[in-house]
Amino acid sequence: MEDKTPVYYQDVEKCVDDVISKVGKNIVFGMPLGLGKPNQFANALYRRAKEDPSIQLTFCTALSLEKPKGSSDLEQKFLGPFVERLFDGYVELDYMLDLRKGTLPENFELREFYAKAGAYINVDHTQMNYISSNYTHAWRDSIDNGVNVVAQIVCKKEIDGEILYSMSCNPEVSLDVSPALRELEEQGRQMSIIALVNQNLPFMYGDAVVKSDEFDAIIDAPEYTTRLFGAPKMSITTPDYMIGMYASTLIKDNGTLQIGIGSLGDALCYGLRMRHTQNAEYIKFLNDTGIVGKFGNVIDRIGGTDTFDDGITGSTEMLVDGYLYLLESGVVKRKTYNNVPLQRLLNDKKITDKVTPKTLALLVEEGAVSPVLTAKDFDFLTEYGIFKEGLTFENSIIKNGETEISADLTDSKNLDQVASHCLGDVLKKDILIHGGFFLGPESLYKMLNDMSEEERKKIFMTSVLNVNQLYGNNPYYSEELKTLQRINGRFVNACLMVTLSGAVVSDGLENGQVVSGVGGQYNFVSQAHALPDGRSILMCKGVRGAGKSAASNIVFNYGHVTIPRHLRDFVITEYGIADLRGKMDKEIIAQLLNITDSRFQDELLETAKKARKIPSDYIIPDQFKNNYPQRLEDAIAPFKEKGFFEPFPFGTDFTDEELVIGKSLKWLKAQMTEGLSKVSSLGKAMTIMSVPEGAKPYLERLQLDRPGSAKEKMMQKLVIYALTSTGSI
Repeated sequence: MEDKTPVYYQDVEKCVDDVISKVGKNIVFGMPLGLGKPNQFANALYRRAKEDPSIQLTFCTALSLEKPKGSSDLEQKFLGPFVERLFDGYVELDYMLDLRKGTLPENFELREFYAKAGAYINVDHTQMNYISSNYTHAWRDSIDNGVNVVAQIVCKKEIDGEILYSMSCNPEVSLDVSPALRELEEQGRQMSIIALVNQNLPFMYGDAVVKSDEFDAIIDAPEYTTRLFGAPKMSITTPDYMIGMYASTLIKDNGTLQIGIGSLGDALCYGLRMRHTQNAEYIKFLNDTGIVGKFGNVIDRIGGTDTFDDGITGSTEMLVDGYLYLLESGVVKRKTYNNVPLQRLLNDKKITDKVTPKTLALLVEEGAVSPVLTAKDFDFLTEYGIFKEGLTFENSIIKNGETEISADLTDSKNLDQVASHCLGDVLKKDILIHGGFFLGPESLYKMLNDMSEEERKKIFMTSVLNVNQLYGNNPYYSEELKTLQRINGRFVNACLMVTLSGAVVSDGLENGQVVSGVGGQYNFVSQAHALPDGRSILMCKGVRGAGKSAASNIVFNYGHVTIPRHLRDFVITEYGIADLRGKMDKEIIAQLLNITDSRFQDELLETAKKARKIPSDYIIPDQFKNNYPQRLEDAIAPFKEKGFFEPFPFGTDFTDEELVIGKSLKWLKAQMTEGLSKVSSLGKAMTIMSVPEGAKPYLERLQLDRPGSAKEKMMQKLVIYALTSTGSI
């Protein structure tokens, strides 16, 4: 058999030389989504293709990360120092720099199945080369695209005398691509699987831990342990918070939670934490804002508003930092186990995680272990803590020091002896979160690194074939096990628009432009319908834009959808909850109109009546006809005064000074997008003749304290005007 020992490198260039020598000059290179990209290796490979036109290079990946860049001179002045501080030492992706400049070489192609929302609008290369794919199909589609080289960053750790590697942030597709490549290799195709060690990664457990022979090459040198990409936190707005609070009422104690990325996911985590740790204020908010009054029936039926006594477990493609705050606050605490009999007994409340003689007896009764224990049974009982450590097993005899006990549990004396001398205290190998990948602010990586090994082992990183779908006894875990683990599943994701038929738009526009990608959303919606007690919850901001440019995200119809109408379930906007599953069309329309911004309700209702989809005499109930942004601001204001619902409840990388500037620039940008009347009102800014003392530190931060041109003088006046108008000075 061929030696599987990897080749170790200290130089990416030498590794690139050997990869080209092995697979040839037609290279289809696969990289993980997001954080897990081996940027130094990717850059070396890309540079080689730029230098040698005979190389045909294709990158297959998703979510190529970029440093934030401002769209105007003022935004660039604001972001410049922030980006320099936040990304100092981060190695950028050369192909993304060239993509933005329009200088990609002809012998290079980028194919992606997911992108940051809106990042590629009107970018021809990526729009043309986009691959629409479910996350669970990404590994298969990569193989179909001819991938022959894959690489990712990993970290290493010595465990029991052996150096092991963790795929850490990105085992979710790699775990399935690698065996597929090995099969092709056995058929004679040249393949290369590469790891680049970056010790800044947290060493994550679960299926993410692999041996060195998983890879053909391992690049390991201190210079490649560089800064990880820290995704800046977005502020949480009032509409975000309202959506998150509504969603928090649908999460059931003793349940399962999937959360998506972004401010809406953060708002949900905030709501869940408030529900558990400040329940009196939480209930008061629900009552004062009318949430219970309008939607109490569905909340009582599907979710709840009490604290989390049993807690919830996480089963999510993306491990967002919000989960760690839910861990800290005691919301996420329901333990799951990768074993069917144990999980079934726990679900049925026949056992707890405390080991007792009954635990062993029920496992025998369930057929999980034989009445006469085998070596395999002994290993299982020891692995999960039912038997304590230090016991040995030989020739059907359990040894505890000098004590020897027969493994025949049909004999009551033996059973009593085992109960007295062999049982552990609590079950081991409990899992609080199953995750596929992670990406977030640097604080997320620090929190993971600062965890004890025991705490980190409770986060089980695995394949999306495990977390994203229920069906099929895939190479990892059975459908039966996943169904048992994911009781009361609530799969929460964000979307762009919802049609009055219940279809959902999340990934693209009707002109074909790709906004982001399907990712795992369809997987989770489908899974929610497959689970006996699962529900899909899609969060949608009711309005986009402001002033005259405002438009409803609840629309009558749309020329592109991500989730078809027959998979409709819960939809939440800042104005409420629509329960659409199993409803007639007229009921769906009525429920969605109830949570539509009132500026657009009448027109949508009239359109539905003309299409004869709702009775011609239907009237929207009065309690749903005051859906205006200002009402939300008024409702939440008393709680903001008490310190609730801050813009960055989970921290931010911005300084206090930058937060003030950012708020003012956001206000200024909104004024400039609301039409000529607003723009002309900014003429007041031009009448400013002197610099207020309070504005000076903000102007210095923007390098506008000493404007050197007419353009900079104008920007200075606009900033002063914005600071004044927002009450910042």
